[in-house]
Amino acid sequence: MNQGSSDQVRAVAVQKYVKPALRSGKSEFSIAVKEILRDLVSQGFPPGNIPQVCTALRKKEFLRENGLEIEKIDGPPSKMSTTVVFRYRVATPSNATPEPTQDTPPEKAPTSFEETPEERAMRLTEKLRGLLKDELADYGGAEAFIRWVRGHEKEDAA
Repeated sequence: MNQGSSDQVRAVAVQKYVKPALRSGKSEFSIAVKEILRDLVSQGFPPGNIPQVCTALRKKEFLRENGLEIEKIDGPPSKMSTTVVFRYRVATPSNATPEPTQDTPPEKAPTSFEETPEERAMRLTEKLRGLLKDELADYGGAEAFIRWVRGHEKEDAA
């Protein structure tokens, strides 16, 4: 992915959504991928880069720089769609995540976004599921794919 494009996504998010929410004193706000993509496409951003938009909006760097936490991500399990809506919460009044002190144990240190092992597994396997889905479709579905695999096993045994 082009790093400049991710920076463009985050810049538009900050200018159009984050700063206005912070200025108005909101403690929670949301960004719909469909809306930000519309803004980006008008600036020449490729309309098919939906995963890049979704990834940029949940990146720890983006959250930390703007003093945000992700409260919830609405959308399909892959979290990579124009129907995704990121729901943010302002982490601290000063808009910066406080740094842990020497007295703060690492496990108690504040973080902007922690991905549980289950969430990480789901995110990674959803990418594979999408690849497998396309591959199976090329063979005419799962049953046809299995028949094809079994047909090669018989040839190898002979």
